[in-house]
Amino acid sequence: MKSITELTVELTALYQALKDGTIDVKFASEMNNTAGKIINVQKVQLEYAALRDEAPVIPFLSGTTAPKAPAPKKAKDTK
Repeated sequence: MKSITELTVELTALYQALKDGTIDVKFASEMNNTAGKIINVQKVQLEYAALRDEAPVIPFLSGTTAPKAPAPKKAKDTK
């Protein structure tokens, strides 16, 4: 997902799958939680820009291509 529009489409599909019973509730909950965190990061960027009286360019919100996020790091083996 590269934009807020794509996130909206994915969340709508997630809602429908949950409603239809075709997706695990725990998985849907985790996806929804992650989406909320993505949205909150964008909100913080907007609030910060407003405090600085700036007009931010946020690719995720404008639908332009953003740099690809790095893959999550694997946990180190502690053995």
